[in-house]
Amino acid sequence: MPGPVLDASALLAAIFDEAGADRVAEHLPGATLSAVNLAEVLAKLCDLGMPDGTIAAIIEGLQLTILPCDAAHARETARLRRLTRSAGLSLGDRACLATASLGGTTALSADRAWARLPAEAGVQVEWVR
Repeated sequence: MPGPVLDASALLAAIFDEAGADRVAEHLPGATLSAVNLAEVLAKLCDLGMPDGTIAAIIEGLQLTILPCDAAHARETARLRRLTRSAGLSLGDRACLATASLGGTTALSADRAWARLPAEAGVQVEWVR
């Protein structure tokens, strides 16, 4: 069985050595991440004023497996919208769930709002904290 797909919140926990970083570290290097979630992480690091070279070095050092957002991924992300709207999940959250769903694996997140995810979403979620 493939390893879990990381959500942006899980990857950020690892980058900043926050609670749950050890759970994420179990899957590094080589953890799977949607390109959409990578964009979220990169944007957050940019917002914090981190230099581009530092950001690139961090991401390269993690040796992530980045999965593109293709048409099937977009359809699954969209399908999850009606199922997750009441839980307040974002586009990035749904992209992570779609990546896990299509890959037949678990999503790993630090976001406890995902606990309200309905069973119909069909994705198993594990929390890092």
